Amino acid sequence: MKAASLAIIKHELSTLPQKELLKLCLRLARYKTENKELLTYLLFESGDEAGYIKSVKDDVALQFSEINITHLYFARKSIRKILKIINKFIRYSGSKQTEAELLIFFCTQLKSSGIHYQSVTSLSNLYKNQLLKISKAISGLHEDLQHDYFEELEDL
Repeated sequence: MKAASLAIIKHELSTLPQKELLKLCLRLARYKTENKELLTYLLFESGDEAGYIKSVKDDVALQFSEINITHLYFARKSIRKILKIINKFIRYSGSKQTEAELLIFFCTQLKSSGIHYQSVTSLSNLYKNQLLKISKAISGLHEDLQHDYFEELEDL
């Protein structure tokens, strides 16, 4: 089965009655956890972006505290997993400011975790790529916010 284009899906959804849309959304949420998480964000958390960022930061801080730092192999796997989760939450939000804040928080947590990421090429490259993503996200923000975030980026 070939998936329809987004324009065709949008047109078809606009013709459906409200009860049918509700039924489709619930069915969609039942099949994948990510769909359910996205609907949860859109319905409950999109109005309070600061609260959303705080809850994600709390979750990330907890995950960083649980990293096994005895072996770099396990630490590297955990760091990649944390970054994957952060990117998922950034994708839900779609905001450049949220992206910049969460990635800056990730980098500061990585620096303060006690993991010698500079000595491992893959972790060092991961860190540098996050710095590039942060600067790219900051460049899409308002000038006043850019200044504040660039100062935080300089500290990293």
